[in-house]
Amino acid sequence: MKKEIKDYQNIHLIGIGGASMYAIAAALKEDGKNITGSDMQTSKNVEYLENLGINITIGSNPKMLKDADLVIYTAAISPDDPELVYAKTHNIETVDRSVFLGEYTKNYTNLICISGTHGKSTTTSMLASIFLEAKFNPSIQIGASLKKINGNYFIGGKKYFILEACEYKDSFLHFHPTSAIILNIDDDHLDYFGNIDNTKKSFLKYVNLLPDDGFLVVNADDDNTEELRTIKKNTKTFGLKNENANITAKNIKFDNLGFPTFDVYIDKEFFDTITLRVRGYHNIMDSLAAIMMSLNYNIPKEPIKKALYEFTGVGRRFEYLGVYKGAHIFDDFAHHPTEIATTYESSKSIKHNQTWAVFQSHTFSRTYEHLNDFANILSKFDNIIICDIYPARETNIWNVKESDLVDLIKKENKNVIHLKTYEEIAEYLKENVKKDDLILTIGAGPINKVANILLEEKN
Repeated sequence: MKKEIKDYQNIHLIGIGGASMYAIAAALKEDGKNITGSDMQTSKNVEYLENLGINITIGSNPKMLKDADLVIYTAAISPDDPELVYAKTHNIETVDRSVFLGEYTKNYTNLICISGTHGKSTTTSMLASIFLEAKFNPSIQIGASLKKINGNYFIGGKKYFILEACEYKDSFLHFHPTSAIILNIDDDHLDYFGNIDNTKKSFLKYVNLLPDDGFLVVNADDDNTEELRTIKKNTKTFGLKNENANITAKNIKFDNLGFPTFDVYIDKEFFDTITLRVRGYHNIMDSLAAIMMSLNYNIPKEPIKKALYEFTGVGRRFEYLGVYKGAHIFDDFAHHPTEIATTYESSKSIKHNQTWAVFQSHTFSRTYEHLNDFANILSKFDNIIICDIYPARETNIWNVKESDLVDLIKKENKNVIHLKTYEEIAEYLKENVKKDDLILTIGAGPINKVANILLEEKN
């Protein structure tokens, strides 16, 4: 950026409704900036910003930029976006969201970044909840909604900023973390990284951004993080399988609702017994990472225990939505085979009749790259409904089709069907689900609209 943030006054955001962008817009508005924005569709985030007095257009409107001295855009915005083209042809400074956020967070004494292919939003939310419970007054930005702050951002003091740091297109390389959590490294975003080795190299660069006295927490159970564990002197590991992990959980027990209680051990010494009200081993792992980071900042034991017990998850992460004719509805943002496997394991912990997995694959490239893995895990559910692929930022140059996935699933499970629209899916479920079934809407696109249609009907 050519100037300091304080020197810009009229700022336009392209894709303003995104989880990170809307948080930036709200923070800048509170700082007294004149904010405008655009997005391809309306949403709760857009409506929230409009209620703050921010002028937002749905679609592109380059005329909105005539007074702008800075334009912020996301990695998902195409270079030929009309507003971006207008800004560049009229010599208006443009900056990628991650670059801007990197500059913005320089003003904080401690920037605590949470990264990894899976689990970022949940772990960031757990850590933020602990810091809030301990009265540390952190500033927060998460990729999902946290009930404790009634959204995905919180403007606190300047000492701590807790940030979910995404690896897509190397976004996290623009940040300046003082502490970091690496949850895992998997083969996602291959449309950018190409292969897992390039992904690992990116995380290596990211860890090297930490200062010499920076604090790092790394997953000891993930083979892909092995190289990261010896780079920084001040590194701690967490895990359930690796006996050498600094923090681990033992004596894990699940209650009838699937919620775990477990004993935490740090360097082989008993720390305390923790109870969570979120399901699955993956959430135990996330909590261990959050505990380890919290202890680095000398947060006492009681706020840690209380915050973790009161944490009931974040929006769209195996989120319980309600009941339709006796069937329980959950929504999950899972859009990678590894994440869907976690969703499946979580569903097994709940007493139920049959499962109905309603899946919408997110992007053509990811569908193509993981087609067999998607089919393998989805076939484990009792019934599977495949919705049209959500294209997001892409055109279908891979020529992959929903029928490709359906045909593969049918080899293992014949209870699979492709329905194009959310309305068709909702009608099909109305006719077929029974009491005590589980309906699971799965995907990073707006597949949760199916659940909304069902729950809007009186039953």
